[in-house]
Amino acid sequence: MADTYELHYWPIPFRGHFIRYVLAYVGATWTEPNFPEMAAFKDRPVAEKPYPFIAPPVLHDQEKDIWVSQLPAIMMYLGRKHDLLSDPDQTLRLICDGSDILFEITRGHGAQMWDREAWEAFLPRLETWMQLHERLAVEFGTTAGQGYMFGADRPMLADLSLAALWHTMIDRLPTLRDLLHVQAPTVEGLVDRIALVPEVAALRAQWADSDPRYCAGQIERSLFEILE
Repeated sequence: MADTYELHYWPIPFRGHFIRYVLAYVGATWTEPNFPEMAAFKDRPVAEKPYPFIAPPVLHDQEKDIWVSQLPAIMMYLGRKHDLLSDPDQTLRLICDGSDILFEITRGHGAQMWDREAWEAFLPRLETWMQLHERLAVEFGTTAGQGYMFGADRPMLADLSLAALWHTMIDRLPTLRDLLHVQAPTVEGLVDRIALVPEVAALRAQWADSDPRYCAGQIERSLFEILE
């Protein structure tokens, strides 16, 4: 019997794809709310929430009746449960990096919108993030054509996390692929290979024509205006 979950998150790629990639890869089944359902769930009074949290994502492991919130905690829970942790400390570091990068590329989750000046000032930092992950990938033996993070012999949580971060970004914001190719070719090769894993590829196909395309809202529109 497949593991069953409820994933409480907005119907957008962004942070949700980190969790979806793992659930798809391990063959789990899960349900998700639509926008109105998610808004109603998030805005319940604290005493009426099934689990105390401030914002999504929230995961409910229905078989074990365990609730977890916060992306890094959810990912590590799934990694432990499904034996996907080749190096727990370094994997957690990559997941936290991903959270930071998503926060930055949306200017604090839409606290401010992008304009040309702000984007040009941010680009060196985005390049630095790419370079950091490139160095990690190279130093831990991954190449553009083969291998997985931290010496694993199959895709693990670290690889799925990097793919959910970088492949989702270059898939949804395709003008950034050239930047990743220059700054982190090993990472680009790795995340492209993870995106072709059958379970992940099937998930991506379900989202191919989704709208919103990346992070939703005004911040998504400002990103597209700058990049397109």
